[in-house]
Amino acid sequence: MEEIDKNNGPKINVFLCVFVGIAIALLAKAFALDFYRVSGQSMEPAIKDGTFIAANKTAYGLQNPFKAELLFNWNKPKTGQKVLYMYQNYWVVKRCAATAGDKLECVEQNDNYRLLVNGQSFPLTPLQYHKLWTTKAVPDGYILAIGDNASLSRDSRDYGFVPIKNVLARVY
Repeated sequence: MEEIDKNNGPKINVFLCVFVGIAIALLAKAFALDFYRVSGQSMEPAIKDGTFIAANKTAYGLQNPFKAELLFNWNKPKTGQKVLYMYQNYWVVKRCAATAGDKLECVEQNDNYRLLVNGQSFPLTPLQYHKLWTTKAVPDGYILAIGDNASLSRDSRDYGFVPIKNVLARVY
């Protein structure tokens, strides 16, 4: 008759549970939920410098594990949502100020430049004004992303519209 060592059973189960738990956590971080520390004041007062944010990576689609873009889109950012995307190898969090088709109007009064969109007015530098003044609407497949603290934010007014496929997460 063969004897069974009952002491090895629980050790294997604990090891297996820890291994499975780590694997699930890594998959969740890669594809579902991640946390980031914010550096900068462009989203104040909503997100203060140095705070941590939670990013829902499944809000808009399935992320490509090898590039900062989505493989599949099943939802699009909506006006007012805080979004996360990559710009020049940095993670960026901004607010979606406008989506495809939303009308844009650049106005100048007494050397004061403004961008009018969806009932909101955003300050523009002279350079930003000259980049945007002929644009009448957000192009299909893109969003206009602007920081809540617009006067301190480097955003779509500087580097252009953000492709929807590059919006990787919704920030909470």
